[in-house]
Amino acid sequence: MNKTFRIFKRVILYAFSLFLFLSVSAYTYLYVLPKGPEITATSKINVGIDSFVIFAYKDSERKSIKVWTYKPKSWNDKDKIVFVMHGGGRNAEDYLNTWVELADKNNLLIIAPEFENKFSKYTTNDYQEGNLFTFFGTKNPKSEWAYTVVENIFDHIKSANNITNERYDIFGHSAGGQFVHRMIMLMPESRIGTAIAANAGFYSFPNEHLEFPYGIKNTETDLKKSYKKRLIILLGELDNDPNLGTFRTTDLAMEEGANRLERGTNFYNANKGIIDKNDWEFNWTLDTVRNVGHNYTEMSKGAIKWIKLNPNN
Repeated sequence: MNKTFRIFKRVILYAFSLFLFLSVSAYTYLYVLPKGPEITATSKINVGIDSFVIFAYKDSERKSIKVWTYKPKSWNDKDKIVFVMHGGGRNAEDYLNTWVELADKNNLLIIAPEFENKFSKYTTNDYQEGNLFTFFGTKNPKSEWAYTVVENIFDHIKSANNITNERYDIFGHSAGGQFVHRMIMLMPESRIGTAIAANAGFYSFPNEHLEFPYGIKNTETDLKKSYKKRLIILLGELDNDPNLGTFRTTDLAMEEGANRLERGTNFYNANKGIIDKNDWEFNWTLDTVRNVGHNYTEMSKGAIKWIKLNPNN
């Protein structure tokens, strides 16, 4: 009996030690060790397709980020700047290429950050969920939120290029649509003019009793300020097939709707319901692109009218 108990204790101790080792190793790799591409020298953005690498955080050199850009020949200071947020494939260059023709036709400076992550298929909290929390559930400082990284990039391009624009527009598709609507909800002080969240897979509903990312519990959301921001929930009329792209099917996600089209509509209506009960300003709009499914190229084309409708930079 005593021998069996000793063996049992050794097994438990071994398992705990292994778990502790793996946890510490994972935390160190994900949140301590420096990572990302090599920093590039600060220079002005070239006409055409270009890229640069900066530190993602202002007060830390622990993480760097590559940023793709496209600048039309005719673009000048005060002309529009549009951030384009990639989907779950983290394929920023592909999204940038989709916007080249749109940028030329509408004279837009396109900024496409690349939130690269080797484990992106298994982790989403670092990008589309804003990096508010670590993989282990502990809170990250606001200075390391993914949304703050966008603001840091904006500061960098303003400084490096002598740009005086006070605002930028932002478009995100699929996982990028998740990113954009949560940025509006969680960082309404951002310098976004028009935000377009296209074909998001699921949403953070305005439910203070539901844990983030499905609700806003344990966040510092100020919905009254968020509703003042200009947010377009852009849906594809044919984006009703859950087999397209990566579609979350957890119980809480399925409560939002059976497909992306339903979820986006239900999310908008949930927020509109809060407005109906309060005398608050509400600058959110629901729009549907006809005959388009889960297609970031076509959804990008559908977003242009909302960027052009905004007269201010």
